[in-house]
Amino acid sequence: MRGASCRQKGARGKSASRSCPLAISAPQDSVLDPSLFSLCTVLLVINGFREVDLQHHIEMFFHLRPIRRLCLEKILLPWLLHSRTLSGAEAVNALRPFYFAVHPDFFGQHPREREINENSLKKLSAYLENLQKPGFKSLKPTQLTFYVRETEQTSSDGHESLNVLGFRAVTLTLHSRDLLSTVLNILKSCSLSTKHIQSLSANVASEAPKGAKRTFDRPIKWDKTYYSFTGFKDPEEELEKVQRMETSLISDNVKYLKRSWLNSNEKSAIKKLTNSLPLREELNRLKEELSRQLLLADIRWQRSWGIAHRCSQLHSLGRLAQHNLEVLQNVKGCTVVFTDRSGMSASGHVMLGTMDVHHHWTKLFERLPSYFALQRKLVLLEDRISYLLGGIQVVYLEELQPALTIEEYYALLDGFCSRLLKSRLAFHPRSLRGLQMILDSDRYAPSLHELGHFNIPALCDPVSLQWFIFTKAAQARENMKKKEELKMIENELIHASIKKFSLKKLYKEPSISSAQMIDCLKRLLDQSLPYLQGMHVCISHFYSVMQDGDLCIPWNWKR
Repeated sequence: MRGASCRQKGARGKSASRSCPLAISAPQDSVLDPSLFSLCTVLLVINGFREVDLQHHIEMFFHLRPIRRLCLEKILLPWLLHSRTLSGAEAVNALRPFYFAVHPDFFGQHPREREINENSLKKLSAYLENLQKPGFKSLKPTQLTFYVRETEQTSSDGHESLNVLGFRAVTLTLHSRDLLSTVLNILKSCSLSTKHIQSLSANVASEAPKGAKRTFDRPIKWDKTYYSFTGFKDPEEELEKVQRMETSLISDNVKYLKRSWLNSNEKSAIKKLTNSLPLREELNRLKEELSRQLLLADIRWQRSWGIAHRCSQLHSLGRLAQHNLEVLQNVKGCTVVFTDRSGMSASGHVMLGTMDVHHHWTKLFERLPSYFALQRKLVLLEDRISYLLGGIQVVYLEELQPALTIEEYYALLDGFCSRLLKSRLAFHPRSLRGLQMILDSDRYAPSLHELGHFNIPALCDPVSLQWFIFTKAAQARENMKKKEELKMIENELIHASIKKFSLKKLYKEPSISSAQMIDCLKRLLDQSLPYLQGMHVCISHFYSVMQDGDLCIPWNWKR
């Protein structure tokens, strides 16, 4: 029995030696579990012991049984309990402000941004799940782009944010090895508060036994030889690679040619664009035929559906026209917009819900005369508000405001007009002619947009509104003048870029301002880009190749 016991102890020592990357064996009389032996070895390395001294310290540690028990029970175990960060449930709770700011359900009127947030949330969920797996090694740095809803009306300097759609694009790189650091990185990258993390951290700390002290809270930085020996990837090198590729549009250096985004995606974009050309021709043909047959002003799409999907929608409208052409005569002179719901928009466009069947479309076309009557009443209401506010023009800007139906917009204007009539504001007639305002149901304080129009909350105080308009009228006129100048420069640069690069099409996302577009195109024109010949290019906030071959380039691209 004594010999068997010794053989078991010897086997344990060999097992411990194999589990330790430094190949240091435990003493023969050790009864310590091999995993704990490896942990002790690692802790000694972390705290600065040289490899040549490890054997001596470990032997001394295992022969002093009382001290060994004290270390295991009073130091190692409390440290292990205390060193954990957040649980999965705590991480989800800590990220609630982030989820509220980027949840796709809040981007129903912006399908492209909704899709991007959906995809990024899937990648984030997988990353967080991997962090919680026991024994995970190193995670490859992951770059994510989110559109974050703005919750404040103005920036810290008092000026209106450059983003005119109520949200901004945020690109962040996940490279942390624990949940707490990852959560803090996400919240800070999105400019969200981290105060609620302190309470969570306090709860985590309270779980540790009294008297336990954290002595290992400094970050571990392994020597480069560690990664060579183990085969693990160096997170610093991986992070550096990701950061170099974040906005690397082109590169003159042959060494970094593979990191050029245009070079890497040229073949994919050309293939997709070539495959979509027959469908693009079919789309133009169907659009022209229906516009001519129904005498339409235009046909548009509110969402970024693919070419095949758009052709299918036009075929569906064409079949309806063949069987109910008489009913469709009511749509003469209108603009038809394919969107998520049927009705008439605040701009007076006929909206056809893509999820509705022909029966719903037919009912909509039959009700168009009543919509036209409501539209005339809406115009009179806008004129009434303009008169009460000194001649300022009330406008509805599709690219800057939520997609409202004509009924919703009329109710908004009617309530605002009633408040003005009760307040009896004293504006000099026609003193504000030439200026513009949009009515906003989400804001609580008036503001002046960089494009020159006033953002007026429907529920703002009329007296405060009057004072704000008086003090900002001159600045509004300057902004409008600057907007026109920037628009002229932008159009000139667009034509110059199309000509120089032989582009088939060049356009931008609505969230890109004229100033951003000008900055982007000026730098592009200084480059030689043979990759772009014959391509469809969209200036956006991120890199992407769309399903039909359109190239999305961020406006702030870098070499």
